[in-house]
Amino acid sequence: MLSENILSTNKISKKFGNFQAVSDLDLELRRGEIYGLIGKNGAGKTTLLKMISGLSKPSSGSLRLLGETTESGFQKARAKTGCMIESPGFLPYLSANDNLEYYRLQRGLKDKSRVQKALKFVGLSGTGTKKFKNFSLGMKQRLGLALAVLDDPELLILDEPINGLDPMGIAEFREMILSLNHEKGTTVLISSHILGELSQIATTFGFMNDGRLIEHISAADLEEKCKMNLKLTVDNTERAAKILQQNLSCNEFQVENEREIHLDAFLDTPEIVVKELVQNDVMVSGVERAGLNLEEYFINLVGGMQHA
Repeated sequence: MLSENILSTNKISKKFGNFQAVSDLDLELRRGEIYGLIGKNGAGKTTLLKMISGLSKPSSGSLRLLGETTESGFQKARAKTGCMIESPGFLPYLSANDNLEYYRLQRGLKDKSRVQKALKFVGLSGTGTKKFKNFSLGMKQRLGLALAVLDDPELLILDEPINGLDPMGIAEFREMILSLNHEKGTTVLISSHILGELSQIATTFGFMNDGRLIEHISAADLEEKCKMNLKLTVDNTERAAKILQQNLSCNEFQVENEREIHLDAFLDTPEIVVKELVQNDVMVSGVERAGLNLEEYFINLVGGMQHA
């Protein structure tokens, strides 16, 4: 069950010289969510994730992480946060096991079994002495995730974790993220340009453009906005609405304007609707199955912002 905010930012900003990378951004992430952060290249996603994870300091604004608001508190909170941002700094001539052992010792983790547990979770327990420099991209990404979950974090921050993976690798990565969330209750903040993949795992979405968060929406509300419907163009929406209700016992529609009705029923049998309307003196000039996927929704959202 979703409860308190595990992360919140208040007008957080980052400026590089004269370039405003992130501007007055407010974001809330609740415990147990998988929050999908969406934006084109240069929108400010990575800069935001770096500020949250402590890799970059905000120019202004504030954040609250796992209940902490001070620098000393952030150190405690970030010990409970796993990150996979850009390329982790692995040693090329060490094996997967030895790389994670190096970080275990660096972080002062006493439990030696954490290394093998992390490797087993990401499917790298059988790599033996194979050196990191000889790993495939998929193996490197898996090791990056193993490092991120080494401390059994409450919050996992992932920046483009499936970038460059093949379809099988993407599917396996998806299952690992869902497993962490469903079985361990790990809260996940993930950015990706592969929007179709995010749509399969995220419970909440944040859309960024030009350093700003332009929309925050739950997966359920987004699905409602994007769902398929039957778009009817008619000469009289008031009369058409009455016919839908009285003759077809249908109330699953929205009158968009004086010429257009969106119908959530009869998607597979539009001819029934058209016949009933025409027989009752409503002219139908257009019938179209309409709906959006996540990519189309984002393009429309950003396009609308640019032309506002």
